[in-house]
Amino acid sequence: MGIVAGLDSSPDFTRIVVCDTDTGAVLRQGYAPHPVDTPDGAARPSDVDPQAWLLSLGEAAGGGLLEGVQAIGVSAQQNALIPLDAQGNTVRPAIVGGDRRAQVAAADLIDALGGREAWAQAVGSVPQAAQPVTKLRWLAKAEPENARRTAVLLQAHDWLVWQLLGRPARRTTDRGGASGTGYWSAATGGYRPDLVELALGHQVMLPEVIGPSDAAGTTPEGLLISAGTGETMAAAFGLGLGFGDAVVSLGASGSVMAVHPEALADTSGMITSLADATGMHLPVVTTLNAVRTLRGTAELLGLSDLESLSDLAMKSTPGSHGLVMLPYLEGERTPNLPHTAGTLAGLRRESMKAEHLARAAFEGMLCGLADALDVLRGRGVEVRRIFLLGQAAELPAVQAAAPMLFGAQVVVPQPADYAAIGAARQAAWALGVSQGTVDPRTPPVWQGAAAQVLEPGEELAVGQAVRQQFMSVREQTHPGAFRA
Repeated sequence: MGIVAGLDSSPDFTRIVVCDTDTGAVLRQGYAPHPVDTPDGAARPSDVDPQAWLLSLGEAAGGGLLEGVQAIGVSAQQNALIPLDAQGNTVRPAIVGGDRRAQVAAADLIDALGGREAWAQAVGSVPQAAQPVTKLRWLAKAEPENARRTAVLLQAHDWLVWQLLGRPARRTTDRGGASGTGYWSAATGGYRPDLVELALGHQVMLPEVIGPSDAAGTTPEGLLISAGTGETMAAAFGLGLGFGDAVVSLGASGSVMAVHPEALADTSGMITSLADATGMHLPVVTTLNAVRTLRGTAELLGLSDLESLSDLAMKSTPGSHGLVMLPYLEGERTPNLPHTAGTLAGLRRESMKAEHLARAAFEGMLCGLADALDVLRGRGVEVRRIFLLGQAAELPAVQAAAPMLFGAQVVVPQPADYAAIGAARQAAWALGVSQGTVDPRTPPVWQGAAAQVLEPGEELAVGQAVRQQFMSVREQTHPGAFRA
């Protein structure tokens, strides 16, 4: 069939991989940072000119990288909102990331529709500061003139696809990207224009949601462009996730998602019901505290890096000599304790050693993520295998504790550009469908990610005891806060 490309436009850079359409083998790759000036130590800007994404795309594709490519898939950062006017020009810079400016707007929207349960039933998620629907509410309140001029709404991958196609009259998106907006329901597969009007104050044009194997169009040069999707969905597709697979992602905060055949409406708001890039669903549960727990503990112990913290933790034993850390340093979403703080329990003379505190930090972080897994399991989501992502997944202390605490096989994939690979796989799917060689309902089978596989084995009972110790402290400290 030839070669295809996957383009991932993350918050900071563009990565491009060129892959063999039959096997998925990466043949060439390119990289370029976005030309966005962020001083060292400064927060990433909340407003970004989307032209910066095009500039880095052009740089990453330099040197003939795309020569011979027949189709391109686009993955991009989620929650970036690009408001356009009636002529297709940007009304203001894109509003990106978890914008704290929108926190009040999120609370306003929750109240305006009648509470968290009403939102969960309507679109499968409760408004958060990062979501496009919440940013619309902020725009209406903070910049009413820009809100009035807004006639079209796009997200980052929608906008990039539209630009690659030469800005046609038709604008498209996919189920995965649409499901994170807060105004599209994964359960019904339809938009809720009334929620856009509730947030922004008036109706706008929304991109057409096309199928997972559909093409968004063809460039003037004849290059096929697939539907595109958000980074989370592209990474899941690049990893080759299927039923029974979950992903635990270790960033500063943590997230747990799994492939499921249906959308989950969760009245507590703990589950965000996203769609994936294949026609299935990706329910997600988020914790606010993951690697930030480890970094805070390392600083407290005077350690310079997480590798040193891991080495120290390995000198302790499972259960940390009774020391339990509830890692709710930034408040917490799972359980919903936004205004709480972390807790250190089980202090005895024999437990007051640096290695036990280090181990308790790892166990606390992983038990918090195991709680998030239990939320999904409690709703009938099958979890047989867990992919562990993030730099911290390489730490020996994480690998030693995760299988026993999660109670399942843990797979640690080798670092790779999985979102870009997922975008390329989508491009191969759309290309094959257009040529009549691939089933539109079944994506091409690519070689799986090279990975380390860890089994709980005989440690499973030990892990259950450690989790029970954690859950007892959690319930004593925050009675009734957690309902899996």
